[in-house]
Amino acid sequence: MERRRFGPVPREVAVIGQGTWYIDDAHRPTATAALRRGLDLGMTHIDTAEMYGDAEIVVGEAIAGRRDELFLVSKVLPGNASRSGTVAACERSLERLRTDRLDCYLLHWPGSHPLEETFAAFERLREQGKILSWGVSNFDVPDLEAAWKAGGEGRIACNQILYNLGERAIEHAVLPWCEAHGVAAVAYSPFGHGDFPGPRTPGGVVLEKIAAAHGATARQVALRFLVRQPPLLTIPKASSAEHAEDNAGAGALRLTADELERIDRAFPLGPRPRRLPML
Repeated sequence: MERRRFGPVPREVAVIGQGTWYIDDAHRPTATAALRRGLDLGMTHIDTAEMYGDAEIVVGEAIAGRRDELFLVSKVLPGNASRSGTVAACERSLERLRTDRLDCYLLHWPGSHPLEETFAAFERLREQGKILSWGVSNFDVPDLEAAWKAGGEGRIACNQILYNLGERAIEHAVLPWCEAHGVAAVAYSPFGHGDFPGPRTPGGVVLEKIAAAHGATARQVALRFLVRQPPLLTIPKASSAEHAEDNAGAGALRLTADELERIDRAFPLGPRPRRLPML
């Protein structure tokens, strides 16, 4: 599994990680088995959030006895992100995850609480050893500029954003900003939501042909395209151990410049939206 620096964090993180949104809807033993199989295959970056129902509980079960292998991330809801609320939310997440620390803690999206309050709480948690680093999610460039000013230079570890073949809006401005400022860009929902291109669609045909040339799958090709350059990483969810194995296969896949260009043409960028898309 390829690993990359995670913004200013002094360690490398698996470029293909594991998302957990809606994982609590799955059969619990199947969900935990998928996460554990992902860990076996090097997908040691696990992302979750207090908003994700019982996902943190599922993750806690899956990582039991393996905490030191992980780069573990969770998120605070904007409504809870006051100075005291952030600390309390983090402590609840730690309890559900059955751990004493997070490797990164994120503000889930911009909210009404002043960023200075949220980031002061993050710094308090960091000083206490309850988090290693902190970042943001669903932040557009103006939000990132405000966060950079409020938090201080070099503090933001990552911006987690929506990014898949059908939604490439971050490439207009967010991704260049993250690259310029040394902030990791973590792509969530890399397969979309039930709209991954089928094998008979024009884009799907391109993915299938490239996959066949590498003995890979179309989804592996899609994941590899999405992490084709630093500072990108991605966190696909797996519904089974077999799905986790497929996701992990993208970690060693390498696409040629011609193949990347063919995918780029098949899934064009499109105009810059007025607002950064999020789910």
